[in-house]
Amino acid sequence: MKIAPSMLACDYVKMGEELRRVSEGGSDYIHLDVMDGCFVPNISFGPGVIKALRPISKVPFDVHLMIDRPHRYLREFADAGADMITFHIEAEDKVEETIAAIAALGIRPGLSVKPATPIEKVFPYLDKLFLVLVMTVEPGFGGQTFMEDMLPKVRAVKEEAARRGLEIQVQVDGGINETTAPLCAAAGADICVAGTSVFRAPDAAQMIRRLQQC
Repeated sequence: MKIAPSMLACDYVKMGEELRRVSEGGSDYIHLDVMDGCFVPNISFGPGVIKALRPISKVPFDVHLMIDRPHRYLREFADAGADMITFHIEAEDKVEETIAAIAALGIRPGLSVKPATPIEKVFPYLDKLFLVLVMTVEPGFGGQTFMEDMLPKVRAVKEEAARRGLEIQVQVDGGINETTAPLCAAAGADICVAGTSVFRAPDAAQMIRRLQQC
């Protein structure tokens, strides 16, 4: 299992130190949740913060856009240092064009679905994606309870990708800890986004290792 600590759960006063802590602790990716207060009822940070953090870590930046019409801001996030950009299918009516624009910037594209959205909505785009992000909480806030009934979506993506001979990474985000990460692994998830379970652990590096072993 690959682990992507979510900076949404870090201590913002010490954001640079927190990034260094999880980067040196063995993270596979750094997950950066961008929220605009419109697509989700919360506001986090934008490309300026990501650009400021980029020199601190060599770990790939996994940028998750929870914003309306994300195609408008792709260049800014690419220039800020994103290695992957994932956007929500519910937030964009130009899905195929947005995926192509991300790839054209040299960034790995991802597509995400909210809990209420059927996973089949992403199937037409699988051959153009690096990853599919299955939300196991309602997007917008950290620390929510894991929704186990979302795991069939993970299996469905893996099965559809295998049927078509595609290599797709499936990421799970929301409520990930030592209890829920094994459930995600059993369903076929490749990457788990972990926020509070990592940043509030007495030893973040030890927690990252435990989750990676799921």
